[in-house]
Amino acid sequence: MRIVLIIALKEIREGLRNRWVLATTLLLAILALTLAFLGSAPTGSIGASPLRVVVVSLSSLSVFLVPLIALLLSHDAIIGEAERGAMLLLLSYPLARWQVIAGKFAGHLAILAFATLIGYGAAAGMLTVVGEAVDPASWAAFSALIGSSVILGAGFLAIGYLVSALVRERGTAAGISIGIWLVFVLIYDMALLGLLIVDQGHAITPSILNALLLLNPTDVYRLLNLDGGAVGALSGMGNVANHPSLGPTALIAALIMWTAVPLVAAMLVFSKREL
Repeated sequence: MRIVLIIALKEIREGLRNRWVLATTLLLAILALTLAFLGSAPTGSIGASPLRVVVVSLSSLSVFLVPLIALLLSHDAIIGEAERGAMLLLLSYPLARWQVIAGKFAGHLAILAFATLIGYGAAAGMLTVVGEAVDPASWAAFSALIGSSVILGAGFLAIGYLVSALVRERGTAAGISIGIWLVFVLIYDMALLGLLIVDQGHAITPSILNALLLLNPTDVYRLLNLDGGAVGALSGMGNVANHPSLGPTALIAALIMWTAVPLVAAMLVFSKREL
């Protein structure tokens, strides 16, 4: 674990030096504050807490932004250092290849978690400063939003590491990462919606729909953060989120699997790769 921690600290120092931490934190904070100001407008008509509306707004933002940030952080983590020759130097030390992956992943995850906590925390802090009344349930939903956003980011970090371990050129990794982002964030849901319209409820049963939703980590994240109440009705996932078979435990387990499987696959691929 000491070696993993040393590599993680190295990644954090490089993130600070390259302004990745500052840029990511500022971007999330500016967008979160903007949504907090704009999102409090409908609370009077739907009778919801301002923070619950912010949770829905930030959930929609996170689905697009967090996976993109994670893939940008991780897509060249292996191939980038291999092209620069830094990976050969690193592996000349007495350490295992899985420790390299684990250390880099932990460092990038720490950067993403810090940016999410500070960036989204700014929105909650703003609501507190202006004197908005926030009930404990809303604070719990907001805490769950931050935690699940970090887990969603961890999943796409792991996918980025797998891509970086598989390809031979940095440009290829960047192209594949953008393609993965488009598929999971945009194309998959459009295709699923079209399939549901064509099927009209004949072949796709609720259990099949649940399985299809679990195949996309961004859909799992949406279901985890959007309830079926008044605030959830603001999104298109409110009714689906009420389905009892997809409870928080199953959804969190699915997000963790979306992190564990590609990360272990990246370690296996990297362990057999010739540099």
